[in-house]
Amino acid sequence: MLVRFILLFLLTTSTLFAQKDWVETQLKTKKKGLDLALKNKNSPDIALKMLELGTIYNQYGLYANALSYYQDALKQIQTHKKDTLLVQINNAIGKVYHAMHKYEQALPFLQEASTVAKQLKYTKGQALAFSLLGENAEKRGEYKTALEFENESLAFLNTKTDVIEIAVVHENIGSIYEDLEQFDKAHSYFNKAYQLLKGSQSKQEANVLNNLGDVYRKRGELKKGIPYTNLSLTLAQKLNDNHLLESGHKDLAKAYALLSNYQKAYEHKLIADEYNQKAVANENKNLVNLLQADYKINQKENQIKILQEQNKVSQANQKTLLILAVALLFAMAVVYVYYQKKRKATLKIQNYKQQTLKAELEKKEIEEKNLQRDLELKTAALSRYSLHIAQKNKMLSELSTKLKNSMGRKNELLEVKIKEISNEIDFVLQQENEWEEFTVFFEEIHPDFIKKLSKVATESLSPAELKLGILLRLNLSSKEIAAILRVTPDSVRVARHRFRKKLPIDAKAELITFLLEL
Repeated sequence: MLVRFILLFLLTTSTLFAQKDWVETQLKTKKKGLDLALKNKNSPDIALKMLELGTIYNQYGLYANALSYYQDALKQIQTHKKDTLLVQINNAIGKVYHAMHKYEQALPFLQEASTVAKQLKYTKGQALAFSLLGENAEKRGEYKTALEFENESLAFLNTKTDVIEIAVVHENIGSIYEDLEQFDKAHSYFNKAYQLLKGSQSKQEANVLNNLGDVYRKRGELKKGIPYTNLSLTLAQKLNDNHLLESGHKDLAKAYALLSNYQKAYEHKLIADEYNQKAVANENKNLVNLLQADYKINQKENQIKILQEQNKVSQANQKTLLILAVALLFAMAVVYVYYQKKRKATLKIQNYKQQTLKAELEKKEIEEKNLQRDLELKTAALSRYSLHIAQKNKMLSELSTKLKNSMGRKNELLEVKIKEISNEIDFVLQQENEWEEFTVFFEEIHPDFIKKLSKVATESLSPAELKLGILLRLNLSSKEIAAILRVTPDSVRVARHRFRKKLPIDAKAELITFLLEL
């Protein structure tokens, strides 16, 4: 197994020689510059070379190494007169602590950078310090303070020469408002950043496009957001930035899931996972290149020193180096096996979560369809029930009227009988049972309507007005309402007018529309 891994390692590293040589050249040049500065005992120059070396390690994620160089650089100039280099180093240390998520530890260095930059009137350093302080406050949940720092940062930037820095600050402000769920303001600042970066074909432009797509999705404007995410992906593809490609496909997966297009959502989720693996692999390759270059440089330096001091122990040194090389290969083999197992376990968990999510989404969709079908059936039944009441009341009223008109005839027995029947019909028309049943049925479909109507009314509503509101909510005509309430259509129009006056409705607004929106 170890032999197979060593062969695989040698094949992999053979494709990285070009990049490894570039990293090695960079490190070698910077370390030579540092050696020369140390030889000349030039503290500011030593600090500058240490800052440059620390920046290289920071770029590759070796934060402990970067921090070590930055802190050593700080020691070199703390006893000297304060200058812009002190601001740069403090800002650099703050950035490293941010990358390590140690925001409290970053704070004193950023405050020091801001104070010194103010004393020196070093505007660019002060702008960066304020921007980093804003980022720090945001991470600690102090959003008001974060906005104040970011806006102060803008005051120190030149609109002609510091376009990229201004765009970055606008993007930071947009992120703060996004955290506060003030998506309109977030969109405004992301758009400002995009207008400054548009056409730059840069990583910053791709990132802002992705943020615009994300904020549109959070505002529920999915169809507006997707094109921005696609533009970000196109640019990320040109830049060959796996992190941006992963982020873009993740956002598309979320958007399509919200649009209920679960097939596309799942496809983009898989693509995002692939780019995540590529990004991790590339970072690991870059890290290996840096470690190998660093190891190679240190190895050469040690060999030179050893040869200069004592040539007799060269054989022992070679054995030591061989042991170190084998140990490194063994350690890398262990790390490789560990991460392979971890990756497989992670993939299994992700697949299980995706299947669970898909099942839950399908179940929710079926439940929503069933609820919608039940609501439609109940609404249709309620409409038929109201029409039935109207027709019944109309028929009984007409029959009662005809019987009363027949009472004018001379046959006394017929007159008595007709009067009894008419009285019975009038009695039935006066019963409230049907209306009570109708109200119960209505409240099953529109449970909060009567409460909402009573709450928004500017004056107290009578029972008759509540009845009228219920019948209008069903979108019944004045004739149908008149038949149910046993009044004339004119009476219904008058009642509607009085009812409308008790509601907060604009003169041009429709009463029915207002009631339907409650």
